[in-house]
Amino acid sequence: MICLRVTPLLIATLLAGAAPATIAQHATPSATAPSRERPAATIRSDEQLGRNWGLGSEEWARYRELMQGPLGVHSPDIDPLTALGIEARSDEERRRYAELQVQVEARRVEKLLAYQRAYDAAWQRLYPDLQRVALPGAGTASVPTITAQGERIAVFVKDACPACDRVVQRLQAAGTRFDLYMVGSRQDDAHIRQWASQAGIDAARVRARTITLNHDAGRWLSLGLPGDLPAVVREVNGQWQRQ
Repeated sequence: MICLRVTPLLIATLLAGAAPATIAQHATPSATAPSRERPAATIRSDEQLGRNWGLGSEEWARYRELMQGPLGVHSPDIDPLTALGIEARSDEERRRYAELQVQVEARRVEKLLAYQRAYDAAWQRLYPDLQRVALPGAGTASVPTITAQGERIAVFVKDACPACDRVVQRLQAAGTRFDLYMVGSRQDDAHIRQWASQAGIDAARVRARTITLNHDAGRWLSLGLPGDLPAVVREVNGQWQRQ
């Protein structure tokens, strides 16, 4: 009978040859699975995000590409329709995105006004004896009434607007009592506080409520006044007019 002597060196050699095949059998499926699943999930996500704005997946991909360039640096918070409209490659594209934005904005304002009506009803239930001034087209808004020091005005501003900063600073320096409404704040309290700080609004006057900081919540559009922001408006004979 022939005895085959297996040395430790031979065992090591055999194991070394078998190991790669064993590892490959177990590692390959788990390593490749994520690469198959990730693109599908990303595509589904992009399609959903695009549908929210009335856009196809290719249009959404173009928007994301644009935001990686100079447009995204200069206007990081710009919405998809405005971005695509600004960078439109033809008059037809520009017209399409303009129409889409009008439709989206109309739906947004309709929701805002519906909420404003609910807010008004809640205010009336909770504080029926506290007077407020009516803003045309938006129900009753929380603009304070005339005070002993004189008539208060409403100031509508937006982000990245040097002219808005100058108007607010001029009013503050004159000691004017006013209620500031930030258009496009997206109900973000931290954002409006940061804007007020960089615009040089005196925090002591905010605490004393001689200046108030408010989200626009669709009020500017509901007024239907001409011109761009900033806008300083006051009530004259029951109507709000630019100053």
